[in-house]
Amino acid sequence: MAHILIMPRQGNTVESCIIVDWKIKEGDEVTAETTACEVETDKASFEIPAGAVGTVLKVLWNAGDDVPVLEPIAVIGQAGEAWKDALELGIGDCGLGSGDQSSEKISISNTQIANNNIQPESQVRLDPSPQSSDYPISPRARNLAEKEALFVEAAWGSGPGGRIIERDVLATLENRPALTAAAKAMEAGTIPQQGSGIGGRITAEDITSNLQPSVSAITETPIKGIRKIISDKMLKSLAESAQFTLNASASVSKLQEIRSRIKTSEEFSAGFGLSKITVNDLILFAASRLLIRYPYMNAHKIGDTIRTFENVHLGMAVDTQKGLMVPVIRNANLLSLAQISSEAKRLAAACQMGSAKPEEISGSTFSISNLGSLGITSFTPVLNTPEVAILGVCGIEQKPVLSQSETNSCGCSCDCRLEPHIGFSLTINHQVVDGAPAARFLKALCDAVANIDLLIAAG
Repeated sequence: MAHILIMPRQGNTVESCIIVDWKIKEGDEVTAETTACEVETDKASFEIPAGAVGTVLKVLWNAGDDVPVLEPIAVIGQAGEAWKDALELGIGDCGLGSGDQSSEKISISNTQIANNNIQPESQVRLDPSPQSSDYPISPRARNLAEKEALFVEAAWGSGPGGRIIERDVLATLENRPALTAAAKAMEAGTIPQQGSGIGGRITAEDITSNLQPSVSAITETPIKGIRKIISDKMLKSLAESAQFTLNASASVSKLQEIRSRIKTSEEFSAGFGLSKITVNDLILFAASRLLIRYPYMNAHKIGDTIRTFENVHLGMAVDTQKGLMVPVIRNANLLSLAQISSEAKRLAAACQMGSAKPEEISGSTFSISNLGSLGITSFTPVLNTPEVAILGVCGIEQKPVLSQSETNSCGCSCDCRLEPHIGFSLTINHQVVDGAPAARFLKALCDAVANIDLLIAAG
């Protein structure tokens, strides 16, 4: 009985995965532990094992395809077994790659089976074309188009799913003037309606004279892969929530003093695991303590329900080569400053190396995005839905501060000095949190950061 390998669900919020690379090909003999393919989501990369012993009968998707979860991606069985029959009947143990079993039946229409198109009808499988990778075209039609120097964009596909077949290319060629051999050999150019050659043939000179001068070089890059997943997620966040941002700043004089003392007291700091404490670690620590006192900020909006959490699971934005990832420091309110610092560094390294596990990059209840090291003084962080709030950490600036003193020489009874301040940008979902409660939390956070020594002493 054929084994149908399906795209596993990598977390409750993941709806699709991108196939990065196939490690097997049709006809290969595999075991259950053989890596079938490598896939990735907007959060991490994973390897999917074949899940059965046998021969790879059919690979249903190409590398680079964005595949919905629980969709068949390959069929493994005995050599010569009919893979289409297995898919049509939805039989086999439907390997999930991770070892889980799925009780869902695989429903695939007879039309899709007949057309050798297994993915949902809304997603058309594209055959690669050297002229245009965006148009589905049969091999015979592609060869004819290349021979006649016909751009496939000019043909109308009458095949299954809009596929361009040979008759479509022939019909298009009938309505196009004949080309000379030199004109066919040209790689680019607009074909004019009338040629200057014998019998109205299009010559190379006709195409050259029809070329438009390029004003500037243009590079077009399709939005796909992780970038597309992040793009869709950000747009969905803005479309489904009423986002509102507040800005404030806090004195970091004491914070910088503590950091300096930690660095100069290497023996003491090393003994308590504080030798590598960063400003960001201290902000994470402060937020983890404050969120317990403001539970409406440590919450999710699920439909028409607000779900608050007893513990704080801090998401922290990490910039990686593949894009933005948000690993989670679980139960941060129960961890010491040294433990938060250690976990933050471990998770950031795992994301940057691509080794973060699914459970390490999901389930956050409040997120923090730090752009301060890049000199950003204010920004609008986008909610990591379904969370109802996200904190943006900005750069440190010198700001004037007034303090009472004895009357000075100019007759004023105040003193002005410069003091370092760190900026915060707090985005909330106004559907759940109003401006005043959010402002109270932000003010409390600023006070906690300004008096970070007292917060650390309190644990």
